[in-house]
Amino acid sequence: MLKISNHYVSKIVFVLLFVELLVLLGAAYAGAAVRFLDPSDATLIPHLDHFFTSALAFAMAIIFSMSAMGMYQLNFSEGLRNPFFLKLMPSFVMGFLILTLVFYVAPELYFGRGILLLVFVLAAAGIFIARIIFFKTSELRFLESRIIFLGGGPLAKECSDLAIKNNSYHKYDIAGFIAIPTEECCVPSANLLKVRDGESLVQLANAYNVEEIVVSVQNRRAGFPIKELLDCKLRGVKVTDAATFFERETCQIRVDSLQPSWLVFGGGFDQSFFRIFMKRGFDIICSVGILAVAFPVMLLTALLIYLEDRAPVFYSQERVGKDGKSFNVLKFRSMRSDAEKSGKPQWAAQNDPRVTRIGNFIRKTRIDELPQILNVFKGEMSFVGPRPERPYFVEQLIEVVPYYNVRHSIKPGITGWAQVRYGYGSSAEDALQKLQYDLYYVKNNSLFLDILILIDTLKVVLFRSGR
Repeated sequence: MLKISNHYVSKIVFVLLFVELLVLLGAAYAGAAVRFLDPSDATLIPHLDHFFTSALAFAMAIIFSMSAMGMYQLNFSEGLRNPFFLKLMPSFVMGFLILTLVFYVAPELYFGRGILLLVFVLAAAGIFIARIIFFKTSELRFLESRIIFLGGGPLAKECSDLAIKNNSYHKYDIAGFIAIPTEECCVPSANLLKVRDGESLVQLANAYNVEEIVVSVQNRRAGFPIKELLDCKLRGVKVTDAATFFERETCQIRVDSLQPSWLVFGGGFDQSFFRIFMKRGFDIICSVGILAVAFPVMLLTALLIYLEDRAPVFYSQERVGKDGKSFNVLKFRSMRSDAEKSGKPQWAAQNDPRVTRIGNFIRKTRIDELPQILNVFKGEMSFVGPRPERPYFVEQLIEVVPYYNVRHSIKPGITGWAQVRYGYGSSAEDALQKLQYDLYYVKNNSLFLDILILIDTLKVVLFRSGR
């Protein structure tokens, strides 16, 4: 895994994206070269002298569209079967629409319909060939990381299951487990490594050609080989604790076995003036842009809500924001006006019978969240952040979910990491899963991660999935 602006990014995905960026740039230049080739002297006319900006605009539009279609959320078991084609063609259509807007705003970047058609054909062929080579190469064993788990208890079992399950982004070859006498053994005995008398961890790691040791021991008080682990690190073997491994592989922060010291002394949780200033600027720019584009949709939504269920069109509800302070969040009303006639707050469910027909659509497409742009302008919310919860539920969740209040250290958001990674939440268990994503965002939030979340939000809207 690579770490870019505190966010973990798969090396496999990063390499694929970089290769396809080069393919798209190459397709743009190849298309222009074929279109402007003069057969009499086999030279290119001067139009290509300042072509790089146009080629880059084309490449970035297609990369953005492919990201929004989820084409960089890899599944090696699918390979190049139907989902690839079902996403590639819509990606190119979206890319064409984006380019149309770019050419309208900056006409000097336009390079003609003849070139554009040829470039799209070459780009599609290049992407297809690149993916064939990529998926075939991914089967090679030298791309796998060889690891050992220090521990054989429940935590080691869970980490190893994660390493096997999550191999779409980082492929692991598990050399085995080193049992700790004080732990209950939860892994197959055949997978336990035999440590000979006098053999150190460094020697064992070298013997099995291991690149990384994952420390997955819950109780480190007795018989924990801290000096040997330090020796491994000094000899070039990577040493990772279970909390970091879990964070890296799932983009969550596990809370049920988390040591408070890991949060205190670990990195992240940037609350500097520069980060706050950049985030506020990002919020204002995004809000103005989206409000300008979505205003007609908002007017139509208000009209349809009124026609189906009469007034009120908007719904204001108390939520808990930064530092635990309450504020009123504004949304389009998606439920019947008597949704909580009992007077007691209820969890929203995925197929909630209280939702109206128009409400069901605007909830799936997140149109119901658009009025919260006004909350962003007022400074009560950010565009990206943990979703704000109702005080009634917050009081309950603080009692049963560890570290729940940490999510209130930053402003809540219209969309967030938990919303694009997890579905509807209607219980304390769902709240725990979402909290683990929210903690990851609070710890690692950056402009880079905000942009990724907005791209994933677009994918959720397009496919009408998640929440």
